[in-house]
Amino acid sequence: MTRPILDEQHLHPAIRTQISNYQHDILQEVQTAITKHKVTVVGMAHNPYCIRATSLLEKHHIPCHYLEYGNYFGKWKERGALKMWTGWPTFPMVFVDGVLIGGYKDLKKLIDNKELA
Repeated sequence: MTRPILDEQHLHPAIRTQISNYQHDILQEVQTAITKHKVTVVGMAHNPYCIRATSLLEKHHIPCHYLEYGNYFGKWKERGALKMWTGWPTFPMVFVDGVLIGGYKDLKKLIDNKELA
């Protein structure tokens, strides 16, 4: 699967650095976490699906590393950068062994099918 993104040749040279550095620290933090931890959940405060995902993992005694970026009222730029990076439109973003598996419903399917123990 190839997700279409705007090719660099279609970016004016004056903005390429700005684009490549956009929210770099947040992306680096997530990339580091997903390499260090078997399960990483990237979420936001007050989101019921983020709460459900971490609760489900806890219920099944599956340790996870949780990163939280704002809530419905703040840090939308950081979350936007994560959405652009992954192509995943919602939170939580659940990574298993460095692979984005989707959100809460996708996590639940893996656990229900005993694919994640």
